[in-house]
Amino acid sequence: MYKSIIINCNIATMDSKIDAEYGIIKDGAIIIDEDEIIWVGKKSELPEAPEETATTIHDLDGKWISPGLIDCHTHLIYAGNRANEFEQRLNGASYEEISKQGGGIISTVNNTRKASKEDLFKSAMKRMVSMIKSGVTGFEIKSGYGLDTETEAKMLSVATNLRDNMGVKLQRSFLGAHAIPPEYKDRPDEYIDLICNEMIPYLFANNLIDAIDAFGENIAFTPEQVRRVFDKAKEFNIPIKLHADQLSNQKGGKLAAEYQALSAEHLEYVDEESLIAMKLAGTVATILPAAYYFLRETKQPPIDKFREHGINMAIASDCNPGSSPITSPLLVMNMACILFKMTPLEALQGMTTNAAQALGWQNELGSIKKQMRADLAIWDISDLSELSYNIGH
Repeated sequence: MYKSIIINCNIATMDSKIDAEYGIIKDGAIIIDEDEIIWVGKKSELPEAPEETATTIHDLDGKWISPGLIDCHTHLIYAGNRANEFEQRLNGASYEEISKQGGGIISTVNNTRKASKEDLFKSAMKRMVSMIKSGVTGFEIKSGYGLDTETEAKMLSVATNLRDNMGVKLQRSFLGAHAIPPEYKDRPDEYIDLICNEMIPYLFANNLIDAIDAFGENIAFTPEQVRRVFDKAKEFNIPIKLHADQLSNQKGGKLAAEYQALSAEHLEYVDEESLIAMKLAGTVATILPAAYYFLRETKQPPIDKFREHGINMAIASDCNPGSSPITSPLLVMNMACILFKMTPLEALQGMTTNAAQALGWQNELGSIKKQMRADLAIWDISDLSELSYNIGH
């Protein structure tokens, strides 16, 4: 006997072998043992009757079930908020101007450095619980609000505690190259020395890194500085991702592809050369519509070009205090459709199969099939398009 069986459900497997869209199985069943999917198919094709298959039977009475959603780009751990900057932007200040005045990322750094592990855990847990209630079972959490070895380690330790206490799949991404800390003002290369020579070896030795990210931008780090961080990541065989081409074309997509990055993220200003490189490298384009919305940007990521080049598109919340204080994955999906004219299918793929690929989890999460992890979301809906149609509910 297996642990449990789910019956009388409509399944969006997101398995391309079933069909090119949602991989739908009507009146389906799923057999689960421990955390693994043992069997999925039509209820009528079950090898044995449900009561002879599993000790627990879950009858969904016709509800829909999908892979658990995956939020593959978050800054979930931070202290304080930046509501004052929200007001500044509404009064005409740009994100770049606020950053140069000592606001932006650095203001969150100052608050996060002062915060205890316990306080960071409690505030991040509230945000995570909100997302779990909306169907998220897999998370990426970036550091980057410490910008010194002690605080970066503190943030990644909190991420580890969230993973172990909340029962979710979680990737811990080290984003030391997020901004230049105040004590290294006008000395960015020396800060990169600290990241490469101290932070990465220390965090790796203490098992606190699953991936390494960087912010390649004209208000952050140059391509040459990012390369130094990525070269060090390669020494430790740590997967790579990149905040790329958000505010200007820095050829970030091409740089990410050169290092076989899992994903390049934002990409509003990405160019054709970078897109070709990303396709060849299998680098996922991670789209962040809530940040675009919240910052009132006007330059959209080139969705049609991603489609034209066959580049998989993930969608994520970018949950952070400065440019995307959001904890609703369904609202993010709605924004992707309304703002960027993505389809409901692309939105759901963006938070399941493609999000899994953006984290290197495609053999474990993101679709419902045999031997995958049984992270599932049950929806009281009549049609899958409702997940993007309803505004945040």
